[in-house]
Amino acid sequence: MPESHVNFFSEDVSYTLKNKIVLRSWLMKCASVEKKKIDTLNYIFCSDIYLKKINKQYLDHNYFTDIVTFPTSEPGTPIISGDIFISIDRVKENAYQYQVKFSEELHRVMAHGLLHLCGYGDKTDAEKLKMRKAEDKCLSRIAL
Repeated sequence: MPESHVNFFSEDVSYTLKNKIVLRSWLMKCASVEKKKIDTLNYIFCSDIYLKKINKQYLDHNYFTDIVTFPTSEPGTPIISGDIFISIDRVKENAYQYQVKFSEELHRVMAHGLLHLCGYGDKTDAEKLKMRKAEDKCLSRIAL
């Protein structure tokens, strides 16, 4: 099995993720629960404007979103890789709207991207419910 690499980058925002070592370990545990192993996972934290451009350019969606996930591994395989773009602006707005801590909302979105790479969808109500339960399961494993 290849060594896992979980990387964190910022693009057009000055944001520094706290607790990187703990979060790497947590993400690997979340993948393991799904019977997956992370090869390379890149989290790119950015602004609303930056992510909207990506959303439009690659997915032809002309709206703001909190996350866009691009798999770089073959679907259905036990090894997952991908690039996960997260809008810090959206995470802040959603945390305020849902009255949760910024860190809690950020971790939920990080888990959401990972779960997309594990094969979860979120188009239908049933998929959304399954995704939410898996996110909750991941969040219950975080040790901060």
